[in-house]
Amino acid sequence: MSRYDFLIETYRTERIKTLSVWSQVPDDRMSFRPEPRARTAHEHMVHQCLSEEAWMVKMLDISAGLPALPAEETRQSFLEHYAAASVQRLIALEQKPDGWFEAETRFFDTTRSRAWVLTRRLTHSAHHRGQLTAYLRIWGQPLYSTYGPTADTGGLAVNGATVVYRSTDVESLLKGAEAPPLPGPGKERGTERG
Repeated sequence: MSRYDFLIETYRTERIKTLSVWSQVPDDRMSFRPEPRARTAHEHMVHQCLSEEAWMVKMLDISAGLPALPAEETRQSFLEHYAAASVQRLIALEQKPDGWFEAETRFFDTTRSRAWVLTRRLTHSAHHRGQLTAYLRIWGQPLYSTYGPTADTGGLAVNGATVVYRSTDVESLLKGAEAPPLPGPGKERGTERG
């Protein structure tokens, strides 16, 4: 057991969260731009694929053995491509010894440990995924959980709301399996404190 298993497990769950959000983007909304300076959903997917590939190869020396982008840039192709590339990265991470995570590498214009770079990669991906969940809300779509309850999975945690993931496995997301029903906002019984 590695002391960095938590990072590997985090990458495993973060890739599912990214694919889950991407799977909820309607095909006819891939070019939606909420504001002239904002990225479209398509551009977010391009950025995720290019950025993760660059970080993994240049900073972490992990190659998925695939091109950075899918041959066809449709939502489904992005889902399939990111699933294939990220599972190869996951397999490579699972084989790394503790010393690999602790070794230093270049991070743009500075030097950091590989564990630090991987942590930053995870937060970078989560940031852009959050932008896409804002799009889903703008479009009036319900939001499944990513890190906790949403207004559509029961409201506030303090009021007993639950976590409802769109899917817990990649294969179901790629097949377009029906997502579980969402309970809705729940009863308003107070406000969250914390």
